[in-house]
Amino acid sequence: MARDHRGVVVRKIRLSVAILAVAAAVTLMSSAQDNLGRGRIAGQVVDGAGAPIVEAKVVAESLQSHVKLDALTDKKGHFAIGGLGSGTWRITASKVGYVSAASAVTVAQLKSSPPIILTLPKASAAQGLPTDKVGLSLIDRGNVLLDQGDSDGALALYKEFQGKYPGVYQIGLNLAAAYLKKGDPASAEAEFKRTLEAVIKVRGDFKHDKATAIRALSGLGELAVRKGDMTAAQKDFSDALAVSPEDEGAAYNVGEMLFSNQQPDEAIKYFELAIRLKKDWPKPYYRLGFVYLNKGDYAKSLESFNKFVALDPENPETPNVKNMIIAIEKMKK
Repeated sequence: MARDHRGVVVRKIRLSVAILAVAAAVTLMSSAQDNLGRGRIAGQVVDGAGAPIVEAKVVAESLQSHVKLDALTDKKGHFAIGGLGSGTWRITASKVGYVSAASAVTVAQLKSSPPIILTLPKASAAQGLPTDKVGLSLIDRGNVLLDQGDSDGALALYKEFQGKYPGVYQIGLNLAAAYLKKGDPASAEAEFKRTLEAVIKVRGDFKHDKATAIRALSGLGELAVRKGDMTAAQKDFSDALAVSPEDEGAAYNVGEMLFSNQQPDEAIKYFELAIRLKKDWPKPYYRLGFVYLNKGDYAKSLESFNKFVALDPENPETPNVKNMIIAIEKMKK
């Protein structure tokens, strides 16, 4: 048996986690039926230019029990939702006048979920989108119905828009979001693929409509994650990054997929790329802290977590990270 310091510490960590897991299982047993617990997600909602969207509605829906929890973004576009049980949750952000966005997040009770950023392009900013009140009204009304959980009503309005303006292929993103809300991932996947085909047909290649292509590719990646096909998810997110190498969000997503596929060294490269593209973005530092902790590199884990705290002291996850920093400092001794 290896007697080196690092091997001994790793064994201690695993023992501590096992003890915590038993305690958490007892605590959460009573709330398991409703899929509620102590899990928490946080993040930010921004527009296509990266500016925060105030009072956007963010809904977290459990894909196991369909329990829904929601929140509104603050003046900086930040949000936080607590009380989540373990499992996959679909996080949807929306606001009238914007195209809704969604992301799948895996929540665990003993591990903080990384903050997420949801980008909502303005509805009138899509290439070829009509500016008449009738067309915009259909989208706005559809978005409202989707927020209210009426996916069938939203689909009807989006399809009516599609019939009036068949050349506006970006509506496929709205249709995909509605199908996801309806619990029909196969139709959502078909819409994402049709949208990508339309981008090629109308614009020539993905780089002439980066916003639409990235959202469709990311949507396919999220669906692949839900199916447990991490190879396909990694490819979709990598394709999104290829469309826009300057997109720190795409770089982060590729890092997430690599880490999920137990490729921490490759994941580090993409998280560091996200940092180079946006050096003051706390999110990749947060994730790097976990990657380095997983590798047993406590010095770099501390460096990453400390950077996250310095950049975003008001983040809802900051207290948890501070506790982890204290625990890691003790383990180093």
